[in-house]
Amino acid sequence: MEPNKISGILSIILGLIFIIFPIASSSVVSVLIGISLLFFGIALILAGFTAGNIIIGILAIIFGILFTVNLDAVSFLLGFQFYIIGIILVLAGIVGLTDSQVSKLRSVLIIILGIIAFALGGFSITNPVYAAILIGVALIVQGIGFFID
Repeated sequence: MEPNKISGILSIILGLIFIIFPIASSSVVSVLIGISLLFFGIALILAGFTAGNIIIGILAIIFGILFTVNLDAVSFLLGFQFYIIGIILVLAGIVGLTDSQVSKLRSVLIIILGIIAFALGGFSITNPVYAAILIGVALIVQGIGFFID
């Protein structure tokens, strides 16, 4: 079987799991967000020793540790996680726009992703299950795309 078809099947299965078990999926999302923020913060700091990169990198690392370790209030924090990620991504994109060594297209895409993450926070702040369902649907659509290609 081709790797795209295997990825598609796994993505569809994972999407169904997110839809069927949204509360448990919220915990998984929290850990993944935390790990992603940790790596993002480390990458920002290592990318360049500018004041903006260091400050945003340290903030990302702090929130990454918080989201990875603090699973007690995951359902409540999930909406705020999207807000924090959105803000950090927008700030990182703005810092990238001012840096002459960073691609402007990459910085604009990071800002757009930050705005999307902020919008997802609005959906999931009222009911964290929405975020898990949205992620599940996105995984299923991606899986179908992989499987069709």
